[in-house]
Amino acid sequence: MVVLDEWLFLAESTNEHFVPCCSARFYHSYLTLLMAAAAVLRTPATRSLLLLAARTFLRTGRNLSTNPPPPQTPTALSAELLRLLSAAPAWTPDLVRAVSSTLSTASVPDVVVSVLRSLRNPSLAGPFFLLASSASSPQPLPPDAYNAVLPLLSYDPAALEKVLEEMSLLGYGLPNPACAALVATLVRSRRLEDAFRAIGAMRRLKFRPAFSAYTVLIGALADARQPERALELLRQMQEVGYEVSVPLFTTLVRALAREGRMEVALTLVDEVKGSCLEPDIVLYNVCIDCFGKAGNVDVAWKFFHELRAQGLRPDDVSYTSMIWVLCKAGRLGEAEELFGQMEVERDVPCAYAYNTMIMGYGSAARFDDAYRLLERLRERGCIPSVVSFNSILTCLGKKRKVDEALSLLDIMKKDAKPNTSTYNIVIDMLCMAGRVNEAYKIRDEMELAGLFPNLLTVNIMVDRLCKAKQLEEAHRIFESASQRGCNPDSVTYCSLMDGLGKKGKIDEAYRLFEKMLDAGHNANPVVYTSLIRNFFMHGRKEDGHKIFKEMIRRGCHPDLTLINTYMDCVFKVGEVERGRAIFEDIKSYGFLPDVRSYSILIHGLTKAGQARETSNIFQAMTQQGFALDARAYNAVIDGLCKSGKVDKAYEVLEEMKLKHVSPTVATYGSIVDGLAKIDRLDEAYMLFEEAKSKGIELNVVLYSSLIDGFGKVGRIDEAYLILEEMMKKGLTPNFYTWNCLIDALVKAEEINEALICFQSMKEMKCPPNTYTYSILINGLCRVQKYNKAFVFWQDMQKQGLTPNVVTYTTMISGLAKVGNITDACSLFERFKTNGGVPDSASFNALIEGMSNANRATEAYHVFEEARQRGCRVNVTTCISLLDALNKSECLEQAAVVGAVLSEIAKSQHASRSL
Repeated sequence: MVVLDEWLFLAESTNEHFVPCCSARFYHSYLTLLMAAAAVLRTPATRSLLLLAARTFLRTGRNLSTNPPPPQTPTALSAELLRLLSAAPAWTPDLVRAVSSTLSTASVPDVVVSVLRSLRNPSLAGPFFLLASSASSPQPLPPDAYNAVLPLLSYDPAALEKVLEEMSLLGYGLPNPACAALVATLVRSRRLEDAFRAIGAMRRLKFRPAFSAYTVLIGALADARQPERALELLRQMQEVGYEVSVPLFTTLVRALAREGRMEVALTLVDEVKGSCLEPDIVLYNVCIDCFGKAGNVDVAWKFFHELRAQGLRPDDVSYTSMIWVLCKAGRLGEAEELFGQMEVERDVPCAYAYNTMIMGYGSAARFDDAYRLLERLRERGCIPSVVSFNSILTCLGKKRKVDEALSLLDIMKKDAKPNTSTYNIVIDMLCMAGRVNEAYKIRDEMELAGLFPNLLTVNIMVDRLCKAKQLEEAHRIFESASQRGCNPDSVTYCSLMDGLGKKGKIDEAYRLFEKMLDAGHNANPVVYTSLIRNFFMHGRKEDGHKIFKEMIRRGCHPDLTLINTYMDCVFKVGEVERGRAIFEDIKSYGFLPDVRSYSILIHGLTKAGQARETSNIFQAMTQQGFALDARAYNAVIDGLCKSGKVDKAYEVLEEMKLKHVSPTVATYGSIVDGLAKIDRLDEAYMLFEEAKSKGIELNVVLYSSLIDGFGKVGRIDEAYLILEEMMKKGLTPNFYTWNCLIDALVKAEEINEALICFQSMKEMKCPPNTYTYSILINGLCRVQKYNKAFVFWQDMQKQGLTPNVVTYTTMISGLAKVGNITDACSLFERFKTNGGVPDSASFNALIEGMSNANRATEAYHVFEEARQRGCRVNVTTCISLLDALNKSECLEQAAVVGAVLSEIAKSQHASRSL
């Protein structure tokens, strides 16, 4: 503290009268110490005082001299420095010595700006500047030098941090042009992380970054699908006093909505309306489009009506966006009404709105209405454009109406000349339909029309042929593309690789991948996604993991789709902890988990028997404002039902309906199954009827859940009625359906009916599985039809099915009970040889059977094995064995069994006393 007081006294004493009294040596020493003290002090007031003293010293002490060697002229020195820097590819120790030697011969500040402005290798700017700053000490470099170096430091983040710290220490301001240039350079080179850190460093050092630096980076982050960081910067802008404009809010709203962060986007819109800013037509149009695309049709409608209430007139974009939102939601009546309003208000037809309405009719398969709208366009004096026809052709392709599309192509030629997109649409649907020869004819017609097939045409043909499983034809198109002047790109390679992978030709796909790299194409995340998915799909998970690591090694940054796919694959092969780790790592790759990420996590944990975490994950999704789609809701509902929280699943179903997300057959199936498993069958049946009333196409899984539920509580007649209804709808029962029914019949001791079902199952070409045979063998043994059970056992072996532990135990017990000890022992040994681990029931059945067959010694050996394995031998078994050993006069062994029996009796007495 004493030292600090002395320094403050000296600083306060430093003035214009004090400096001329100093010697040159003392002047430099004193100034250096002042600067060092200012650097270490943490209190802003004291640091400012010391810096003021240093600047006073600089201003009044410039004429003092330490008799340095005669300086070179600035021009000559600059030229020499530029020569040294231009000749060096990197900053090396030799270059440091050469530059230091040159700087020592002249006044440094005079040449630094000149060198920086002419420097051709920006990567050397940072180290050169810091060396020059050190050589200039104790006299700091002028502000112009710092302004000149800032835009060049985009290549050296570490140097940027040091330069900003020096500027802060010297009290220099941050010029807006230099700050904006620096951030713009980083954004242009797609180094958004470095740009974000640079602005963070500026704020940490109390600088005010340029307005344009913020807006450029916010726009880039929004485009890069990093809305959270963009929002953080917007809040920073408000903190430093900038007035944020409506267009910037609009950018953020669009970015957040695109990532499913609807609640946050809505909050921003409310913030605009609650401030002095006035929402413009662009903001409203973005809200209509974004919320409509997210399925929030009513919210989009609200914005459309609010737009009018604010005195704004809907433009073509407003009408077109709202009409498309309504069409996509299946609310064609409202779309038609709005379209009618637009026609009344517009003297000149809006071609975009007409095309949107035509597309809406086409998507709903109302092609007659689409054709009538084309006629109405003609009546209003407009010739339908190629876009109008392409809209209908696209919808016809989606509905697989190929012949109608070909007829429309002929009609189209009277009004509009088909373009490349037209021909590509038709080629696309022909390839998907497997009509390859006709696709070639259309391609030839395209060439005759002077529209030579482009790379998109090749990519469409290769992709669609692969999806139609015509790999040889796809490969021929791929090979002939170069001859037609269309060299395959990464999309072409990826389509063929994916086709080969899905066909199981993984090694061929990987060889094609290597060929793509050799051809000079960079592998993108889409290519790696295809390879990873196909390796996992065909049981080669280790290769799938290697591909992911190879991608990282090659410097390819994964996108969120790839990470989600990889996580899904990992969960599906049972690697639950690894799947969790991938989910946690999403943020480290610069992304935030989206709805699909959470859906995969819930689904993976549910399948692994960890469904209890579903509630917490769902709560996290809700808190983050995600707009859940049907797939996400289904994952949540399934997880809740499997964790026994059926009432909570019911609540989520109601929320789903309120948010206008239509429940699917999977939604109803999960809840029906959950209710059936806890014997709430009447509620399950009501939900089943509700699904039917909504026109949802029910599947075998849902019917089977009901059959299983009714069967387990003995309501066999109702189970039969549901099976009958299912078959009338043309659905074929699968092995799960039959197993549920057969199991119910066996438990009701309707064994003959169960055997009839088993026969029906085989007649309907549904092969019985291990579980089917286990149910029947168990049922037959329960009614003491052991010989019949053994026939099924042998039949099971002929079918190549491997019995499970329950089947073995049942059969061993059954054979032992009928005295067939030889077969029972043989089966017991075979079970162990095949890697099976006998349970207590197996040991007890075999010991008791052997004892009853007077094979006491063998029974005792099995008894000893049971005890060594830690299996419990029950009282009845011990009594049978003891009796057999006494009859055989095996007194020593009988004593052991008697002791065990005595211990069991004591244990039972003690437990009853408690």
